[in-house]
Amino acid sequence: MQASMEVGLMQRQWVEYTKSLFMEGFLDSQFIELQKLQDEGNPDFIVEVVSLFFEDSERLLNDLTRALEEPDVDFQKVDGHVHQLKGSSSSIGAQRVKNVCITLRSFCEEQNIEGCLRYLQQLKQETCLVKNKFENLFRMEQQIMAAGGSIPTTELLF
Repeated sequence: MQASMEVGLMQRQWVEYTKSLFMEGFLDSQFIELQKLQDEGNPDFIVEVVSLFFEDSERLLNDLTRALEEPDVDFQKVDGHVHQLKGSSSSIGAQRVKNVCITLRSFCEEQNIEGCLRYLQQLKQETCLVKNKFENLFRMEQQIMAAGGSIPTTELLF
């Protein structure tokens, strides 16, 4: 009896935490669509997709930093990197990262180096924040699974 109460508590904590990620704008409905693609045949699907996003975003943020440090900034190149990051953040439902990318792209269009540098810092910050949020979420899921429970479906949150 004790174990099932513990699992129930962990599941409720997971639900509350996941709700907060949506309420605070870290995640959008695309994340729910992603979860629908995960099943018994592919239980690590989301962890794998999100891990690829963070590998990709680290590379793109480094490329962006280098491109913006050039003496003669190639704004088309910068925009290309931001466009890629916007697409990949959008595909996992990382809404706040995607929104910063949209703003950063408008500074690229204006060829506004100060705006680009300011939003590059914000982009790094948001990417780091959402990475921590995902790591917490996955840790909670592992604990639920290890205790013999199952992950609640996000469709039930709203």
